[in-house]
Amino acid sequence: MNRVRCLVLNAALGPLDYKVPEGMVVGPGAVVECPLGPRTVIGIVWEAERLAGTEVPAEKLRPLRGVLPVPPLSAALRRLIEWTADYYVASLASVARMALSSGGALKGPATMTEYRLTGGLPERMTPQREAALGALEGEQATIRELAGIAGVSEGVLRGLVNHGALEPVEVDCDRPYPPARPDFVEIALSAQQREAADIFSNAVRKAEFAPFLLDGVTGSGKTETYFEPVAQALRMERQVLVLLPEIALTENFLHRFEERFGAPPVLWHSSLKSTERRRAYRAVSEGSAQVVVGARSALFLPFARLGLIVVDEAHETSFKQEEGVRYNARDVAVMRGHFEQVPVVLASATPALESLQMAESGIYAKIDLPSRYGGAQMPTIETIDLTEEKPPQGMWLAQRLVDGIEARLERGEQSLLFLNRRGYAPLTLCRNCGFRYQCPNCSAWLVEHRFTNRLACHHCGHEAPAPKTCTECGEPDCLVACGPGVERIADEVAERLPQARVFVATSDTLNSPGRAAEFIAAVEAREVDVIVGTQLVTKGFHFPELTLVGVVDADLGLEGGDLRAGERTYQQVAQVAGRAGRGSKPGEVLLQTRHPDAPVIAALAAGDRDAFYSAETEMRREAGAPPFGRWASIIISSEDDAEAREAANRIGAFRPDVAECMILGPAPAPMALLRGRYRYRFLINARRSVQLQQVIRRWLAAIDHPPGVRVAVDIDPYSFV
Repeated sequence: MNRVRCLVLNAALGPLDYKVPEGMVVGPGAVVECPLGPRTVIGIVWEAERLAGTEVPAEKLRPLRGVLPVPPLSAALRRLIEWTADYYVASLASVARMALSSGGALKGPATMTEYRLTGGLPERMTPQREAALGALEGEQATIRELAGIAGVSEGVLRGLVNHGALEPVEVDCDRPYPPARPDFVEIALSAQQREAADIFSNAVRKAEFAPFLLDGVTGSGKTETYFEPVAQALRMERQVLVLLPEIALTENFLHRFEERFGAPPVLWHSSLKSTERRRAYRAVSEGSAQVVVGARSALFLPFARLGLIVVDEAHETSFKQEEGVRYNARDVAVMRGHFEQVPVVLASATPALESLQMAESGIYAKIDLPSRYGGAQMPTIETIDLTEEKPPQGMWLAQRLVDGIEARLERGEQSLLFLNRRGYAPLTLCRNCGFRYQCPNCSAWLVEHRFTNRLACHHCGHEAPAPKTCTECGEPDCLVACGPGVERIADEVAERLPQARVFVATSDTLNSPGRAAEFIAAVEAREVDVIVGTQLVTKGFHFPELTLVGVVDADLGLEGGDLRAGERTYQQVAQVAGRAGRGSKPGEVLLQTRHPDAPVIAALAAGDRDAFYSAETEMRREAGAPPFGRWASIIISSEDDAEAREAANRIGAFRPDVAECMILGPAPAPMALLRGRYRYRFLINARRSVQLQQVIRRWLAAIDHPPGVRVAVDIDPYSFV
């Protein structure tokens, strides 16, 4: 009798065996419908020898109910799922769920109804109908999408349907994407770019695993360089995955991609509608999606013929997933390349220390682009010591920085002010009673946002209207904003330089690809003089007229308990500095700091990256920190503080005694209350020789917890809150 072992997408159940009905053909990787009590759940057929389970007598096996109409998950993807679950101490089911990320795609082919103009007119014309008819010429989309295009209600369009002015059209949900053409445009590369591109293209031809670190200064043309191996993969009819760290970068990348290949790539990110996700998923699994550009979750898409993986801005911390399966997309991308036997390119102007160490040890091949493309020069960098050049009372910008912006205004050039703090002010308090506005769900202050007149928590999303009187003492007009956010800096620029046209660029204002496109168009059209932005503007943008970058608070990232603070600050400031002088005009960077002698600030001012990385490497080596040692954290949380504390103490009582492994805690996490849950933390530091994941698994497996307690393991953590 034929039996199979299935991984069902329920972490609490473990693998289950089923009978294969007569006439049904399934093999490893098949996505199937499994009976579970009265329900039907989705499962993946797995190799029984790789998935330990309880043997059930044949007569007790229940038959599978069906095979879903999608290609089976490949052996390479199944191995990636196994590795990710093992390395990040996660359940196999949780990781596998990421590979089945579009429920609609699993149901097979489908159609949908779109609408277009017929050329006819309604019997009765209204201003709204007239506006809709004018706006929808040549458009075809759903009623909701057409309403958005025309700026009218859906009811207006349904009236046009009833009058015959709009007609329904049945379309295939899975219609093919426009093909990208590898030789659509030939880009002139520099000698350095051509040498690097040839190395990558040869690796694609060989179809072997080869990890590369593309280390190029800002403006060196890394994107154009890795477009060449993308073209080679297209010629070989292989698929390409390009990972980007921010959705806001997507629009700029799409424009450059379409210019080079004549068609946009396939997108994959959380803002896609369910129909778009379904179409993309099925195209990827069937092999018709040539190039996929996406966020970290795109790593687990079921590619049919993967030929190349590119991770752009590979140093970015947003590649680390902080919820659910806490994986780092940079490292998982390398492992997917290993299992798929394809080259992987990690591109960055400021590579992670771990990546540099992998290159130094010979595991990654390091390819350098040491100079900017087209003769553009790196900007000059100077510090402004805020202890000596103090801004005016109640202001945050030193006069030298304001003078620099004014000089650019006179020359018709653009400036960028960087402060990695959204909103108007990070803290609001009452000057009468001293009351501080805190989030009810988190151990965090509420941030004032004057654009929306609200107080917001940047951890859980809680929002409340900005009160007109103190909610504690009732005093009117007594609230004081403490410290600057980007909105406050923008107000200061408007006050001191009223002729400047200012744009605030943050995840609040650039929260969709469309808004990002509008921002890029406005800057390129010279409709913006001064950009005030957060880390969103530190990467990916190319504005030739931007010649001055001012870092409002270069010391900000060095505060707090971030164990990678020095490296992260260097990367962030170096990236934003790289926005200056990318065209023919020279660039200048001014760093406002209270600690000009701090190693990271001094290295930035001197432009000596190697010296900084060398010193940081030695500090990490002495501390046994990554890449020379291992970090892990265990977070215990509950909605009840006493329950969380008791569970943490119980785990602490069973802590293992392992040589070369130091376990600190339990202690309240720095963010002791997050999204309504009280949190306690263990921090683990171990030598690389320690089988850390095995230690943690054995330690936690022996302990039961109340239903309200969650225990999360974070291997190689980037967040220490």
